[in-house]
Amino acid sequence: MCGVVGIFHLDGAPASPVLLRRMMETVAHRGPDGEGLYIDNSFGLGHRRLAIIDLSAAGHQPMATPDGRYVLSYNGEVYNFRELRIELEAAGYQFRSNTDTEVVLHAYAAWGKSCVRRFNGIFAFALWDTVERELVLVRDRYGAKPLYYWLSGNTFLFGSEIKAILAHSACRPNIDCEGLYEYFTFQNFFTDRTLFKDIRLLQAAHVLTLRAADGIVRRERYWDYEFLEPTTERPDEAYVSDLDTLFRQAVGRQLVGDVEIGAYLSGGVDSGAIVAVATPQLPSMRTFTCGFDLSSASGLELRFDERPLAEQMSYLFSTEHYEMVLKAGDMERIFPRLTWHLEEPRVGQSYPNFYIAQLASKFVKVALSGTGGDELFAGYPWRYYRAAGDSNFDSFAEHYYGYWQRLIPADSMRALFAPVRDEVRHVSTRDIFRSALGGPSRNDLRTADYVNLSQRLEAKTFLQGLLLVEDKFSMASSMETRVPFLDNDLVDFAMSIPLHLKLKQTGDSTHLDENDVDNKRAKYFQKTNDGKVLLRRMLEKHIPRAVIEREKQGFSAPDASWFKGESIQYVQRKLLRPDAYLYDFLDRDIVWALVRDHLSGRHNRRLLIWSLLSVENWCERFLHGTVADDSAAQVASPLAT
Repeated sequence: MCGVVGIFHLDGAPASPVLLRRMMETVAHRGPDGEGLYIDNSFGLGHRRLAIIDLSAAGHQPMATPDGRYVLSYNGEVYNFRELRIELEAAGYQFRSNTDTEVVLHAYAAWGKSCVRRFNGIFAFALWDTVERELVLVRDRYGAKPLYYWLSGNTFLFGSEIKAILAHSACRPNIDCEGLYEYFTFQNFFTDRTLFKDIRLLQAAHVLTLRAADGIVRRERYWDYEFLEPTTERPDEAYVSDLDTLFRQAVGRQLVGDVEIGAYLSGGVDSGAIVAVATPQLPSMRTFTCGFDLSSASGLELRFDERPLAEQMSYLFSTEHYEMVLKAGDMERIFPRLTWHLEEPRVGQSYPNFYIAQLASKFVKVALSGTGGDELFAGYPWRYYRAAGDSNFDSFAEHYYGYWQRLIPADSMRALFAPVRDEVRHVSTRDIFRSALGGPSRNDLRTADYVNLSQRLEAKTFLQGLLLVEDKFSMASSMETRVPFLDNDLVDFAMSIPLHLKLKQTGDSTHLDENDVDNKRAKYFQKTNDGKVLLRRMLEKHIPRAVIEREKQGFSAPDASWFKGESIQYVQRKLLRPDAYLYDFLDRDIVWALVRDHLSGRHNRRLLIWSLLSVENWCERFLHGTVADDSAAQVASPLAT
């Protein structure tokens, strides 16, 4: 994993090596093992290297083809690079390193832009064609590795992180009010917008091209999710057998590397499955768990600490296990540094992810993560609107849109954004949602079709947010995170699983509130004990039944209690002061009423509280510069044992 940055002046003005180096410095944490830059008149390409495969100088980037036509700055891992290398060598290409970077470079020379369809991995890269004077930016199928860009006048900037673009003197941070409106609707971005005006995220599975000749940005999607009910029947055991083979293959592929590899380990199905399959190949594997101080927690929050279960799994698979414990104050301490690295809020509470990556990075350079297992195998059954009461697609889409308004009800959004009403007047989050959801290919939709559409939406939006959080926080500690569930062959298989091997109960519409942890965990699972049917059956041969049959438990702190307990002064200090920066964009009276509603215990608004805190910290750091950057915001880690 690495850091990619670049400058392209469409008017022919020379690219400044000084500015390029400044951009590279902002992502130095992504690549502490080396750096390089390349200048071709109006184009400049920079790289920071995190050496994982072939640690020698032969892996230096930017890397050029022998004839000098193509120059590459690459971030990621292509796990099938050895097979592709054999094919390229047979075609006459010669290699001077053992890196996957060189395979990507020659693959582009051999097959052009279509080469990305042959890559099985997580990656983002920038390639410069010196003959055509063309820049090509690419992201992997799933969006595991980020790549941002900004175009103003004749200056095009890009980078693995937004802060690299902001380091250039031509770009100054400003808020995108439309993006803020989108975020407070979905607690995420369903489009390519960010919180920074005019800075866009290249979407997953896209190729962007920009030529000096015409200066037109062209984007093309080369792959998409397509969850489909199979048209032919197969025995359930055939699915179980195929999944076992493909899962083992996926984990095995991602153990490649010349550095030590570890894994996150909770008490759940996904991480436990990865560790179970990986440890026979890596017998001295190190595993990492994050737990929580629950002295002030209540209700089902008392079950949020998964350390005992993780310890059992570690004992079972003989891993070298490390743990850490988070307290309410740890959120407050880490927020400045978290804000700097995350750059914009995504999905829900995420600071535990930051801490666990920080812990793991002290021992390994690569960590395996279970991210993606829920989205592929229907692990959020309470989210899938059951089709029992829906007679058509429009009704389903409207119900599902209402469900994904996670923070603020639709009828309150316009009032909330009163300070910037004119800037968001034309925004239709319903249209944004419908665009992300897509349309059906047929009119006579079945329950399976609704579930498949739900899974597709979650994979393209919620999973994308999770992956961005995973990338930013692991790379903040100069560590690579790999996601075995997002193996091409495994994903293709998962998209063809029949409904009865995803969910047990599909005839009852069950809608639950994401804020209400007790309701979600207890009421739903007491009623259904549902989700991940096939994955659980396959894992019976790998992990204990008690783990397989556990309720779904997200990686969350007991924030509902902390926000009105130990962290109440922090919440009040940040949000209940008249001059908070976020009130330049949000109505103060409405926010205060919602926050006090949570602090009084009348309603659980934990998701909203987290998002408001995130936006306020973002304003402080990026718009007003009152929070130092990462180099001055180092904090002590909680106790690691």
